[in-house]
Amino acid sequence: MMCHEDFMKEALSLAQQSANEGEVPVGAVIVCDGEIVGTGRNRRETEKNALCHAEIEAINNACKKLGGWRLFKCDLYVTLEPCPMCAGAIINSRIKNVYFGASDYKNGACGSVTNLFLLDFNHKPNFRSGIMELECSEILTKFFKNLRQKKEGK
Repeated sequence: MMCHEDFMKEALSLAQQSANEGEVPVGAVIVCDGEIVGTGRNRRETEKNALCHAEIEAINNACKKLGGWRLFKCDLYVTLEPCPMCAGAIINSRIKNVYFGASDYKNGACGSVTNLFLLDFNHKPNFRSGIMELECSEILTKFFKNLRQKKEGK
Protein backbone atom coordinates (compact mmCIF):
# COMPACT_ATOMS: atom_id res chain seq x y z
CA MET A 1 0.00 0.00 0.00
CA MET A 2 1.27 3.46 -0.86
CA CYS A 3 2.01 5.97 1.92
CA HIS A 4 2.19 9.78 2.14
CA GLU A 5 5.78 9.80 0.89
CA ASP A 6 4.91 7.65 -2.14
CA PHE A 7 2.18 10.04 -3.23
CA MET A 8 4.40 13.07 -2.60
CA LYS A 9 7.12 11.45 -4.73
CA GLU A 10 4.59 11.31 -7.57
CA ALA A 11 3.81 15.00 -7.04
CA LEU A 12 7.56 15.79 -7.01
CA SER A 13 7.97 13.95 -10.31
CA LEU A 14 5.28 16.19 -11.82
CA ALA A 15 6.98 19.25 -10.32
CA GLN A 16 10.23 18.23 -11.99
CA GLN A 17 8.44 17.99 -15.34
CA SER A 18 7.29 21.58 -14.84
CA ALA A 19 10.83 22.69 -13.93
CA ASN A 20 12.17 21.00 -17.06
CA GLU A 21 9.78 23.17 -19.10
CA GLY A 22 10.78 26.38 -17.34
CA GLU A 23 7.71 26.45 -15.11
CA VAL A 24 7.77 26.98 -11.35
CA PRO A 25 8.05 23.38 -10.12
CA VAL A 26 4.78 22.50 -8.43
CA GLY A 27 3.10 19.12 -8.77
CA ALA A 28 -0.11 17.65 -7.34
CA VAL A 29 -1.88 14.31 -7.17
CA ILE A 30 -5.36 13.46 -5.95
CA VAL A 31 -5.88 10.08 -4.33
CA CYS A 32 -9.12 8.17 -3.78
CA ASP A 33 -9.13 4.81 -1.99
CA GLY A 34 -5.36 4.51 -2.37
CA GLU A 35 -5.38 5.18 -6.12
CA ILE A 36 -4.21 8.28 -7.94
CA VAL A 37 -7.27 9.65 -9.76
CA GLY A 38 -5.96 13.05 -10.81
CA THR A 39 -2.61 14.66 -11.50
CA GLY A 40 -1.56 18.20 -12.20
CA ARG A 41 1.44 20.42 -12.55
CA ASN A 42 2.11 24.09 -12.94
CA ARG A 43 1.69 25.26 -16.56
CA ARG A 44 1.05 29.01 -16.20
CA GLU A 45 3.87 30.10 -18.51
CA THR A 46 3.24 27.41 -21.14
CA GLU A 47 -0.50 28.03 -21.26
CA LYS A 48 -0.26 31.80 -20.64
CA ASN A 49 -3.04 31.35 -18.09
CA ALA A 50 -3.09 32.35 -14.41
CA LEU A 51 -5.48 29.47 -13.65
CA CYS A 52 -3.04 26.72 -14.67
CA HIS A 53 -1.89 25.76 -11.17
CA ALA A 54 -1.06 22.15 -10.30
CA GLU A 55 -3.96 21.80 -7.86
CA ILE A 56 -6.55 23.15 -10.32
CA GLU A 57 -5.37 20.76 -13.03
CA ALA A 58 -5.39 17.81 -10.61
CA ILE A 59 -8.91 18.67 -9.38
CA ASN A 60 -10.14 19.00 -12.96
CA ASN A 61 -8.65 15.62 -13.92
CA ALA A 62 -10.03 13.90 -10.80
CA CYS A 63 -13.53 15.28 -11.45
CA LYS A 64 -13.40 13.97 -15.02
CA LYS A 65 -12.15 10.54 -13.94
CA LEU A 66 -14.63 10.16 -11.08
CA GLY A 67 -17.56 11.68 -12.96
CA GLY A 68 -18.47 14.44 -10.51
CA TRP A 69 -17.30 17.57 -8.78
CA ARG A 70 -17.58 16.33 -5.20
CA LEU A 71 -14.21 14.88 -4.19
CA PHE A 72 -15.12 14.30 -0.53
CA LYS A 73 -13.45 10.86 -0.50
CA CYS A 74 -10.21 12.27 -1.91
CA ASP A 75 -6.89 13.48 -0.59
CA LEU A 76 -4.62 16.01 -2.30
CA TYR A 77 -0.83 15.85 -2.21
CA VAL A 78 0.93 18.98 -3.46
CA THR A 79 4.56 20.02 -3.29
CA LEU A 80 3.85 23.65 -2.34
CA GLU A 81 1.28 25.10 0.05
CA PRO A 82 -1.86 26.04 -1.91
CA CYS A 83 -2.48 29.69 -2.78
CA PRO A 84 -5.87 31.36 -2.08
CA MET A 85 -7.27 30.38 -5.50
CA CYS A 86 -6.31 26.73 -5.06
CA ALA A 87 -7.44 26.63 -1.42
CA GLY A 88 -10.82 27.90 -2.66
CA ALA A 89 -10.97 25.18 -5.29
CA ILE A 90 -10.08 22.58 -2.65
CA ILE A 91 -12.90 23.82 -0.41
CA ASN A 92 -15.38 23.91 -3.31
CA SER A 93 -14.48 20.42 -4.50
CA ARG A 94 -14.87 19.10 -0.93
CA ILE A 95 -11.45 17.43 -0.81
CA LYS A 96 -11.12 15.72 2.56
CA ASN A 97 -7.39 15.97 3.33
CA VAL A 98 -4.59 18.16 1.97
CA TYR A 99 -0.95 17.20 2.40
CA PHE A 100 1.70 19.65 1.26
CA GLY A 101 5.47 19.75 1.33
CA ALA A 102 6.91 23.26 1.34
CA SER A 103 5.27 26.24 3.01
CA ASP A 104 4.71 29.34 0.88
CA TYR A 105 5.43 32.43 2.98
CA LYS A 106 4.41 34.79 0.17
CA ASN A 107 1.15 33.23 -1.09
CA GLY A 108 0.25 30.32 1.18
CA ALA A 109 -3.39 30.06 2.18
CA CYS A 110 -3.12 27.04 4.48
CA GLY A 111 -1.30 28.66 7.38
CA SER A 112 1.63 30.74 6.09
CA VAL A 113 -0.04 34.01 5.02
CA THR A 114 -3.59 33.07 5.96
CA ASN A 115 -5.57 29.89 6.45
CA LEU A 116 -8.75 29.67 4.39
CA PHE A 117 -9.43 26.18 5.75
CA LEU A 118 -10.19 27.63 9.19
CA LEU A 119 -12.77 30.15 7.99
CA ASP A 120 -16.52 29.55 8.17
CA PHE A 121 -16.97 27.99 4.75
CA ASN A 122 -19.33 25.05 4.28
CA HIS A 123 -16.38 22.63 4.05
CA LYS A 124 -13.20 22.53 6.11
CA PRO A 125 -10.48 20.29 4.66
CA ASN A 126 -8.01 18.72 7.05
CA PHE A 127 -4.42 19.58 6.24
CA ARG A 128 -0.89 18.63 7.15
CA SER A 129 2.29 20.38 6.09
CA GLY A 130 5.87 19.18 5.90
CA ILE A 131 5.44 15.96 3.90
CA MET A 132 8.91 15.56 2.30
CA GLU A 133 9.43 19.25 3.06
CA LEU A 134 13.16 19.23 2.32
CA GLU A 135 12.76 17.70 -1.15
CA CYS A 136 9.82 19.97 -1.98
CA SER A 137 11.74 23.07 -0.85
CA GLU A 138 14.94 22.05 -2.65
CA ILE A 139 13.31 21.72 -6.07
CA LEU A 140 11.93 25.26 -5.73
CA THR A 141 15.20 26.71 -4.40
CA LYS A 142 17.19 25.10 -7.21
CA PHE A 143 14.73 26.35 -9.84
CA PHE A 144 14.84 29.97 -8.67
CA LYS A 145 18.63 29.89 -8.25
CA ASN A 146 19.00 28.70 -11.86
CA LEU A 147 16.52 31.36 -13.02
CA ARG A 148 18.50 34.12 -11.30
CA GLN A 149 21.75 32.84 -12.81
CA LYS A 150 20.22 32.85 -16.30
CA LYS A 151 19.02 36.44 -15.82
CA GLU A 152 22.50 37.45 -14.67
CA GLY A 153 23.97 35.81 -17.77
CA LYS A 154 25.97 33.14 -15.95
